[in-house]
Amino acid sequence: MFSFLKRSKRSAEPPTLYQQMGGEAGVRAMAERFYDIMESDPKVSALLALHPQPLGPIREKFYEFLSGWLGGPPLFEQKYGHPRLRARHLPFKIDIKMRDQWLYCMYQVLDEQVSDPLLKMQLRQRFTALAHHMINSD
Repeated sequence: MFSFLKRSKRSAEPPTLYQQMGGEAGVRAMAERFYDIMESDPKVSALLALHPQPLGPIREKFYEFLSGWLGGPPLFEQKYGHPRLRARHLPFKIDIKMRDQWLYCMYQVLDEQVSDPLLKMQLRQRFTALAHHMINSD
C-alpha cells in the first residue's frame, strides 16, 4: 500500500513552464511587458510598425497563445483553433531583423521577470527556436 503511494509521488509530473511562471498572473505579466517594451523602445520600432493598433487585442491574443504554449490552459486554441503561427504570420515580412527585434523584447522580459537560471535558459531556448521558425523572408 505505501509503495504505491511512493510510486505515485515519484511519477508525478514536473510543473509546467506555465506553472513555473506563476500561472495566469505570471504569463499575463510576461505578455503585457513584452508589448510595453515594444511600444516604448525605439530599438524595436520596425517590429512595432508591423502590429495593428491599438495593441489591446493583440496583447490578449499573445497571452492566450502563451498560456497554452507554456503548458497552461489552451485559451488561444479554444477561441481560434490551432495557432498555425507561421501561416498566420505569412502576410508579414519576418526576416532576421524582425526576429532579432522580437527576441530583444522577449529576452528583456525574461531578464526582468525570471530569476531562476534554469527556467530562464529553458524559456530562452524555446522562444529562440520559435522566433527562428517564424522567419519567412531573407
